[in-house]
Amino acid sequence: MRAKIITLQKDIDEIIRKCDVCYAGMVDQAGKPYVIPFNFGYDEGVIYLHSSHKGLKIDILKNNPEVCIIFSADHMLKFQSEQVACSYSMHYRSVQAFGTIEFVEEREEKIKILNLIMANYTERPFTYNEPSIREVCTFKVNVHRFSGKIFGYVK
Repeated sequence: MRAKIITLQKDIDEIIRKCDVCYAGMVDQAGKPYVIPFNFGYDEGVIYLHSSHKGLKIDILKNNPEVCIIFSADHMLKFQSEQVACSYSMHYRSVQAFGTIEFVEEREEKIKILNLIMANYTERPFTYNEPSIREVCTFKVNVHRFSGKIFGYVK
């Protein structure tokens, strides 16, 4: 069985919306890879993230804003013969998003991003106090290209 390439945006969006975590890959100043998990928001092909204003990831992203974001869902271990290790495989659906980080400082845009992130996890409305808005670093991934794969997944 071969992996099927996903090209339709509606299929890509469906996979992303099933995920509760994404993984952001970036490259530091020494050319070394750095990958970390994020909670995220997603809307109309844009990925939204947040963190502290300080730390290694922020230093890396300010120097090199190019990222690869990974989403993976519907993992299921399958096998043809329980006794044959090579017959085991993992069924899945995944998406890669290649893009550029854009830091967002404007208050109302930050609130929009925080609401999109929270909407991915709860339907409850939130309000944010001024220190919270000031202290959070919000950014969006302007995606240049999505790619996706399905292996063994059946709806």
